[in-house]
Amino acid sequence: MSVKKELRQRLRKILTEIPPEELETKSLRACHRLFEQPQYVKAEVIMVFLSLPAEIDTSPLVLRAWQDQKRILAPKVSWSQRRMMPVEIRSLTEDLAVSHMGIREPVSGIPFPISMIDLVIVPGLGFDQYGHRLGRGRGFYDRFLAHPEFKGLACALAFEEQMTASVPAGPLDRHVDMLVTDQKVRSFKS
Repeated sequence: MSVKKELRQRLRKILTEIPPEELETKSLRACHRLFEQPQYVKAEVIMVFLSLPAEIDTSPLVLRAWQDQKRILAPKVSWSQRRMMPVEIRSLTEDLAVSHMGIREPVSGIPFPISMIDLVIVPGLGFDQYGHRLGRGRGFYDRFLAHPEFKGLACALAFEEQMTASVPAGPLDRHVDMLVTDQKVRSFKS
């Protein structure tokens, strides 16, 4: 079994063992930590992942960003082209549907220009102190963050439990510029 595969299994187990009420509290704490960051304050257009059940909840972030007059985009996945398209959403209920892969995504919409995105909130199963992230293994975010038009900031939102000593990183793996957890903010921007 590969190191990444083993690490994914271990981190998934850690995430599923966090009780729902604790997941909610920690998610709120991480979101509030993010709201205090200048990168959030300055951002006008934010692309955010829509959480899976055993994942940090991004709903408080989306709701607050709308209050702060920010535009919110969510990824619409093209499985055949193996890429994500940023699409603006204005509701967490009406604009979304669950895809055949079990993820919530925009029902429709025109892809938003990647060059206009200020901040991308990136999911991940695990992170290390260098900003390397362990995703779910399909490379969607790595390809998105490598897009030549993307000039924004990649910020991961996670629980402190998702920190790990080392994440194996290959040439196609993109690290995040910052990581905000329920306990800490780490910056990796060189």
